[in-house]
Amino acid sequence: MYEIVKTYKQAIPAMRFIGNRYGNKDRVNGGFGAKWEEWFAAERFNKLESLVTDEFMNIYEDFNTNVGLMRWKEGEEFEYWIGMFLPEGTVVPEGYEYIDFSDSNLGVCWLHGTEPEIYGKEEQCAEKLSEEGFEIVTDEKGAWWFFERYGCPRFTKPDESGKVILDICHFVK
Repeated sequence: MYEIVKTYKQAIPAMRFIGNRYGNKDRVNGGFGAKWEEWFAAERFNKLESLVTDEFMNIYEDFNTNVGLMRWKEGEEFEYWIGMFLPEGTVVPEGYEYIDFSDSNLGVCWLHGTEPEIYGKEEQCAEKLSEEGFEIVTDEKGAWWFFERYGCPRFTKPDESGKVILDICHFVK
């Protein structure tokens, strides 16, 4: 069983998300786990990690996290991106794509549980954030952006019961 153990608002600087975009045709058994395995096997995060600057480390506390970024809008194909947030204006390496985000706020939920039970809980986290007074916002085109953030060591080092913490983040006012 999973539980939401913490919610909070986090101000983030303008950033560039660098990674690759996937769609429903890329799902295997309903999810994107196979794409994550490809990323790790090809060491694709190593290239992105080398682009983190000291200044970025000082202005974004979660600089060392792998991210599953999602975009949803009624009537359009769901997008799932794998990558990292990096400093604004970072030069995009060949073979990667990017999205720029202006400075904004996140509503963050910490999901505590085991894999795979912690996955696919974005809607529950949105409901919890709304219950706590956060107003989730869309972009200028009416799309919802949200993401899974795999924080170190919250996600990478299970506790004594084998549970980890996965951050689910929604953009909020």
